Amino acid sequence: MMPHRVFVSSLILAVVVMSASGVSAADKKAKVLFVSQSAGYRHGSVNRGKKELAPAEIAMTQLGQQTGLFEVHCTQDCAADFTKENLQNYDMVMFYTTGKLPIAEADLDYFFEEWLIQKGHGVVGFHSATDTFKDYKPYWDMIGGSFNGHPWGSGNTVTIAVHEPNHPAMKAFGGSSFEIKDEIYRYKNWQPKNVRVLMSLDMSKCKPSEPYHVPVAWVKEYGKGRMFYTNLGHNNGTWTDERFVKSVTGGVRWVMGLEEADATPNPKLSAKEEEKAKAASGK
Repeated sequence: MMPHRVFVSSLILAVVVMSASGVSAADKKAKVLFVSQSAGYRHGSVNRGKKELAPAEIAMTQLGQQTGLFEVHCTQDCAADFTKENLQNYDMVMFYTTGKLPIAEADLDYFFEEWLIQKGHGVVGFHSATDTFKDYKPYWDMIGGSFNGHPWGSGNTVTIAVHEPNHPAMKAFGGSSFEIKDEIYRYKNWQPKNVRVLMSLDMSKCKPSEPYHVPVAWVKEYGKGRMFYTNLGHNNGTWTDERFVKSVTGGVRWVMGLEEADATPNPKLSAKEEEKAKAASGK
């Protein structure tokens, strides 16, 4: 095992069937590389301080154990762990990162062109995954957009409209809308024609109310691979919010192909949300 990586094993899963996901210990668990390195701003949710793992890392490690879906290797050393050789050990990569990560170009090429597009592995992006490699097109094309400010800060309570309540990643929110206290990004490099938006800010109930569409979660198929992104996760408290954790579980199940849902891009929805935002803001 590489010294730079924290490996957490699931010991009790050999005999337990976890009711939360319906996946038994006999089923194959995905191997997940959770990348939480910060080359820019370091969020509290991925700040280990003097502890072995950060809040987000703890939450995903526990989720893997409780659901039996995956085993997590957490790294904050991309130079050592995000390599062609090491990626071949994993079925999924989770990103909670910022900035231009110290990953060799050849390893990035392998990740996009072979590991994801050809081999059909999965990606899950949390919050500042969109504040990563903002000037590197292959990455922002894959993740769906790039951070462009956050008018809704960590102290804001926002209302989020759920567009597809039956999607595995959305069922946890239990209806057409919900409120949550968390920081929400707006985006550049946003391409509605390439993603299926699952939920967005409801500008008629948010302060500030801005005259543009702000998606909060989406999915896309990328070659043979799948990607699920959620903006949520800035605040430490989000990682212990049952709705969020269940939403991530559903997103992971979709990425793994354990549950199916439509990933066809829905740009018409984004256009309608843009019109509604303009009307709500009065700008």
